[in-house]
Amino acid sequence: MEHEIMNLDDRTDPATKRMLQNVIDRKKKFERFKSRHLLSVWATIGLISMYFYYLYITVMKPYSYSFAEVFSVYVQNSANLYFLILTVGTYGLMILLKEKREKAEKEYQALRCEIVDRSKDLWKKEEEWKSRHIVFEMMKKKYDINLYHENK
Repeated sequence: MEHEIMNLDDRTDPATKRMLQNVIDRKKKFERFKSRHLLSVWATIGLISMYFYYLYITVMKPYSYSFAEVFSVYVQNSANLYFLILTVGTYGLMILLKEKREKAEKEYQALRCEIVDRSKDLWKKEEEWKSRHIVFEMMKKKYDINLYHENK
């Protein structure tokens, strides 16, 4: 459990601390998938650019006078197939990571919204209710998790 969550002492009960830890963990998971997806997007764009440049230099430029020659030269070189498979594979990885990112974001937002909705139940006592803004402020500053409103 995070050090800041453990130091909340009497402001929150153990179940609330666990919920706060879970929302932190889901935020980290979402951020991890977000950065991986961004990396895969740039890798895909780079590979596609290099592939088209390679095709232009090796196939299109020297044999542009005839479509049949372009097709024949393209099919004869097995490196074209491997490069195409690599490019399509990185595109598939990009799509897979996008889906995982969206799923992680949905889980994170659902738990965050649940905490916002149930804040009256989680901080029942009068002194806990008055000090909940300290918990919310700590979550916003330390982890960039907004528990004040449901909107992103």
